[in-house]
Amino acid sequence: MAPQQNQVVHVIGGGLAGSEAVWQIAARHVPVVLHEMRPVRTTAAHKTGALAELVCSNSFRSDDREHNAVGLLHAEMRRLGSLIMQTADANQVPAGGALAVDRDGFSAAVTAALEAHPLIDIRREEIAGSPPADWDSVIVATGPLTSPALADAIARLTNENALAFFDAIAPIVYRDTIDMSVAWCQSRYDKAGPGGSGADYINCPLTREQYGAFVDALIAGDKAPVHDWEAGTPYFDGCLPIEVMAERGRETLRHGPMKPFGLTNPHAPDVKSYAVVQLRQDNRLGTLFNMVGFQTKLKHGEQVRILRTIPGLERAEFARLGGLHRNTFLNSPKLLDATLRLRAEPRLRFAGQITGCEGYVESAAIGLLAGRFAAAERLGEFLAPPPPTTAHGALLAHITGGHVETIDAGPRSYQPMNVNFGLFPPLARAPAKDADGKRLRGPEKSLAKKRALCLRALADLDRWAAGEDRAAAE
Repeated sequence: MAPQQNQVVHVIGGGLAGSEAVWQIAARHVPVVLHEMRPVRTTAAHKTGALAELVCSNSFRSDDREHNAVGLLHAEMRRLGSLIMQTADANQVPAGGALAVDRDGFSAAVTAALEAHPLIDIRREEIAGSPPADWDSVIVATGPLTSPALADAIARLTNENALAFFDAIAPIVYRDTIDMSVAWCQSRYDKAGPGGSGADYINCPLTREQYGAFVDALIAGDKAPVHDWEAGTPYFDGCLPIEVMAERGRETLRHGPMKPFGLTNPHAPDVKSYAVVQLRQDNRLGTLFNMVGFQTKLKHGEQVRILRTIPGLERAEFARLGGLHRNTFLNSPKLLDATLRLRAEPRLRFAGQITGCEGYVESAAIGLLAGRFAAAERLGEFLAPPPPTTAHGALLAHITGGHVETIDAGPRSYQPMNVNFGLFPPLARAPAKDADGKRLRGPEKSLAKKRALCLRALADLDRWAAGEDRAAAE
C-alpha cells in the first residue's frame, strides 16, 4: 500500500532511537526526513556530527538471549530487522559475553546506511520549537540532551514542568528477593492513600546500632562523579541524595525517608524500630518495589553492598540502582498512548530516552517501535503493540501505562528504567524440575525461570511479527 498522499514522516534527533525509527519507516516504503542539529549545533557530550554517536560507553551490555533481559532485547531486535543491531554485530569488538562495538566504526556505518537509502532525507538543522503545524506525523527522539528551545516547546505542549533537571533515581528491588520474615506490609498510621489499601509499603526495620552503622557507611561510601555538563543543574524537586542527607546530621534520615513513626512491626510488636526503610510498589504487576526517598549518587557496587545491610534486604536483587544525573524525559504513562503518541497532540510521537527508558539498546528498541507505528499509520494500517510477554512489549507497557503512580505527595514517581525481567508478566507456571526430573533449587531455579521467560518472549514476538507481515500484505 502506498503512503497516504505520499506524505513523509519527520523524525527529530539522529541518535540511536531516531536512526532506528528512520530505518524502520523507510523499510516499509514510507519516505522519511531525519532532522539532526549536529554539527550545526553541538551538545556538551557529543564529539562528532555522526548519527547514532555513542557518548557514554561502547557497550550494549549482555548478549545472553537466554538469561538476560537486555540480551533477549538484542535477539528480538535482530529478528525485527534492526539497523542498530545489524551494525553493532558488524562492528563488534571482544568483550566476553557482552556486545561492545568500535564506536567510530559503528556510528560511521549507521550514518552511511541512512545516507544511502533513497527514501531517507537527512537535514542538518535544529528544530527550535514546536514542529511546524503542517507536519502531521512526527517522531521526537532527541534524548537527554534535547535542545533548550525544543524542550521548552515540549514542556508547553504537555503542561509539565521544565524537563531538564538532576534526575533523582531511587533503587528498585525485585519483590520476591525481599525477606518478608523480617519486613512487613503497612502504610504509615495504616492510612490508605488514593488507590491504596492501608498496607501499601514494605517496611524494613533498623535498630539504633544498625541505623548508626548504615549512616556511617553512606558517608564513607564511594560516590560517582558529576559530569562537567551536568554541573549547575538543580536537583529535581529538591530531592537530595541519601548520603547528602546523612552528612547534614546523623538524625536527618530518621526524620526524613527513614522515619519510623506510625509503624508497628508485627514480627516484634513490643519493640519500637529506631528507623524504617520503606519500599513502594513500582509497577502494576507488583514485581518491583521502589526504595522510597533513596535517590543516591553512590557508585553501583557501593549501593549493593550498603543497601544489603538493611534488615530484610540482605539477599535483595536490584532491577535498577539509584543515581542522579541531568536528564530530559516525559511523564510518559500520563502523557503518551499505547503507540507512543502524545495524547494532547497525536501527530507527535516520542521515542528513546525522552520516553523514560534507559540505555542504548532500550532507546533503539523504542525507536524501532515508534518507527513501525508511524509507518503503519501512514499506510492506513493499525499495528497493535507487541505482547507484554516480549522484551519490546514489556518495556513499552512500562513506558505507556505499567507504572504505578505514588499514592502520597512527593516528586513525580515515574523514572527511567532499563529493560529487566521485573517488567514481564510472571510465568503461568515456573519451572520446578530440570530435564532429568531433578528439583531445581537456588541459582539453577532462577536461571531456568529466566530461560523460560526468554523462550516465551521469542515465541510470542514471532507470532506478533508474523501478524504484522500478514496485515501489510493484505
